[in-house]
Amino acid sequence: MSPIGIFDSGYGGLTILKTIRQLMPQYDYLYLGDNARTPYGTRSFEVVYEFTLQAVRRLFMEGCPLIILGCNTASAKALRTIQQNDLPQIDPSRRVLGVIRPTAECIGQISQTRHVGIFATPGTIRSHTYELEIAKLHPDIKVTGVPCPMWVPLVENNEADKPGADYFVRQKIDEMFHLDPSIDSIILGCTHYPLLLDKIKQFVPKGVTIIPQGDYVARSLQEYLQRHTDMEGRLTQGGTLRLLTTEQPHQFNENASIFLHHNVKAERIVL
Repeated sequence: MSPIGIFDSGYGGLTILKTIRQLMPQYDYLYLGDNARTPYGTRSFEVVYEFTLQAVRRLFMEGCPLIILGCNTASAKALRTIQQNDLPQIDPSRRVLGVIRPTAECIGQISQTRHVGIFATPGTIRSHTYELEIAKLHPDIKVTGVPCPMWVPLVENNEADKPGADYFVRQKIDEMFHLDPSIDSIILGCTHYPLLLDKIKQFVPKGVTIIPQGDYVARSLQEYLQRHTDMEGRLTQGGTLRLLTTEQPHQFNENASIFLHHNVKAERIVL
C-alpha cells in the first residue's frame, strides 16, 4: 500500500484528515499523531524539527510517498528544513507538504479591507510564518497574529461547546480587534480551532469571515495531485484509513472520536 500520510502532534490534524477524505475518499490514508509528546506549540524550533522528522521517516517506512503536515506548528517550524535539507538525502521522489501555504494563498481573494487576523498557538505566532507566506503572495495585506494557548486544551478536554469556553474565546477576539479594528478575515491557524468555530462566530463582529484550514488544504492537495500525475499514480486507492499514535490507543480512540464523530481503532507505535 502507498497511502497519503498525515501527521500531527496530536489530534488537530484529524480535522484536516476528515476534510481531505470527504473530498477524495478513494485514496488510502495513514494518520500519525504524536500524542505522547504533544503539544508542540510551546516547544523550540529544534525540538519540533527533530520530532517532525522522526514522524516523517516513520511514515516513509510505512510506504507513504506523500505526507501532509496537518499541524501548523510543524509546518511553521520544520517543513522548510525537511523539504530543503532532508528530503534530497532520504528520497527526492517523495514529498512533504504543509497547511500554511494553501491558507495563505486563499486569503487574497477573501479579504476586502486587506487586514487579516491569525489565531494560532504561541509557537506558530512566534515563527511569523503566516506573515512571511502572506507577504510573499499578497504584500498589501496587514497581518495581526494573536496566540491562544488555552484553546487547544479546551478542545481536547471536550469543553469547546461548553459555557466555560466563552471567556477564553471572547478574550482573544477582543484582543485581536483592539490591535486592529479593520480586520475582516480571520484564519484559524491551528487544526484544533475548527471545533471552536461556533463559539468564535458568536463573538466576532458582524461581517468578519472565519477561515478554517481544512477545505483549503483539501482543495490544494486535490489540485496538486491533478498537476503531479506521477505522484497521483503512486498512491493506492483502496479507501482505507489506518491510525497510529504514540499514546495509549484507548486514550487516542476516545479523543479522536471528538474530531471525527465516529469510533476509531488506533495502533500504538514508538518514534
